[in-house]
Order: sequence, then C-alpha cells, then structure tokens
Amino acid sequence: MELARAPHSTSLRGAWLAQAHSHPWTALGLAAGLAALVVLLASSLWQIISGEAEAALRLALLGGAVGLAATALGAVPALSLRRLAQRTEDVMLGFAAGMMLAASSFSLILPGLAAAETVTGNGVASALTVVLGLALGALLMLGLDQFTPHEHTHGGPCGPANERVGRVWLFVLAIALHNLPEGMAIGVGFSRGDLSVGLPLTAAIAIQDIPEGLAVAMALRAIGVSPPRAVAIAAASGLMEPLGALLGVGLTSGLALAYPIGMGLAAGAMIFVVSHEVIPETHRNGHQTAATLGLMGGFALMMVLDTALG
Repeated sequence: MELARAPHSTSLRGAWLAQAHSHPWTALGLAAGLAALVVLLASSLWQIISGEAEAALRLALLGGAVGLAATALGAVPALSLRRLAQRTEDVMLGFAAGMMLAASSFSLILPGLAAAETVTGNGVASALTVVLGLALGALLMLGLDQFTPHEHTHGGPCGPANERVGRVWLFVLAIALHNLPEGMAIGVGFSRGDLSVGLPLTAAIAIQDIPEGLAVAMALRAIGVSPPRAVAIAAASGLMEPLGALLGVGLTSGLALAYPIGMGLAAGAMIFVVSHEVIPETHRNGHQTAATLGLMGGFALMMVLDTALG
C-alpha cells in the first residue's frame, strides 16, 4: 500500500527535479528557450508601454479573438453529437495539421527570411537567423511538453506528477500547449501592422481551430464530461490564442532581429506541435491515408489563402 501511494506523495517540485535529472538536455533547452523569451520581451516591453506598438497590439488581440471565437464555434456541435467517428476526427485533425504546416512555411518562415535579409544583408545569415528562431521554438515546446503535466487524446498522461492532476485538467493543459504557438503566430504576424502577413495567418488558424474545437469537446465528452461543460472547456481553451498573440507582439516589437527570430520561433513551435502531437494522433487508428489526404487538403487551402490574402 505504501508503494501504491508513493507517487502521489511526491511533490510537483520534486517531480520536476527528477524530470530535469532524467532529461538534462531537455531541461537545458527549456531554460534556453525561456531565457530567450525573457530577453526578447524585455527588449520590446518599452515599445508596447510607450504606445509605439499600439496598432500591432490591437490587430493581434483582434486576431487572437477570432481564433477564440472559431474554437468556440467548432465546439458547439458537441452539445448534440453523441460521438464523432474516429476516421472523421483523424481527417479533421490532419486538415488542421496541413494548415499549420503551410502557415509555418508561407506566412512565417518566408517573411522571416525576407526580414532577416533586410537586416543582415546576407542570405546565409538570414537563414541562420530564422533557424535560430526555429530551434528556440522547438526547444520551448519540447521543454513545456516534458515539464508540464498533460494528457493527449489517445496517448495517455504525460509530464511530471501527472497522477496528482485531474484528468480533465490534464486535457486542458494539453490544449493550452497546443494553442499557445498558434496565438504567438498571430501576434508575430501582426507585430509590424502588416496585414499581408497577419491576415492569412489569422484566417488559416481560425479555420483549423473549428475542427480542433470540436475534436477537443468530443474528447472531453468521451471521458465523461457533460456536454455543456465539455463545450465550455473547449471554448475556454481558445483563450490561449489572444494571450499567445500578446506574447508574439512582445517578442517582435523591439530589436530589429527580434522580428525574424520571432517568426522562426512561432514556426518552430507550430511545426513541433504538428509533428510531435497532431500527426501521431491521426496515424494511430489505422486511418493514416485519410488523415494524410486531409493534411494535403489543409496545406493546399492555406496556399490559396496566402496567395489571395497575402
């Protein structure tokens, strides 16, 4: 009996320390990513406080609010749906993954390369600048994934001391980890008040938030959450997008190089989420062909949006 209770008696701080000891390089990467965030935010805080980023801030908050509304809209059908066919869910999530990948490529990495070349005057240096951002975004999400207790839809609980957190809250934390880079991408896209970057990004993220919202609400229903509460939690998860948008504006409103680095960071975080979480979820149920076709459809739609709105 004592052995059975031992994990529950472990403090969250102790679990974090044990996780850091087991994954020292991941812990170091998370520390580096967070340190970079602090430096970039400190460099740009005055820009926001002084009002120089006021227009970008308004656009980013509006874009984040659109993402929040799309997530809530997608969750509403869960009030009446009893279940969602697994194949349908996998196609929907594949579609969302395709839009995220295309948005990372066309609306973040390519503009980031152009902005970095303007600052550095060198193609190789501009590529390395964006690669630095990509690495920071991946390190940040890897660290958060390792050190935040959460639960994937089909993969079970993850992170330190997850047994001390209720299952619903594990889902909520997983959703927060998923939505944070999307909000950051919106904020980064609007950080210079450039509608040609921010508008297609916001449109893409809002469109893919609709099936995501439904999938999250149905997953919560599947573990016994009542329909109204499942819809409310799924809708509330969209709050991470305006919060992430604020972070994105803060990251890229100061130093000249902060903008392309921030573009790379947002792209790296989204690509990490797609590869680490979304694609494995859509391929574990035997529907990988349908999910891949959904991904390609989402990628193609984002290309059209980027061309039409960019």
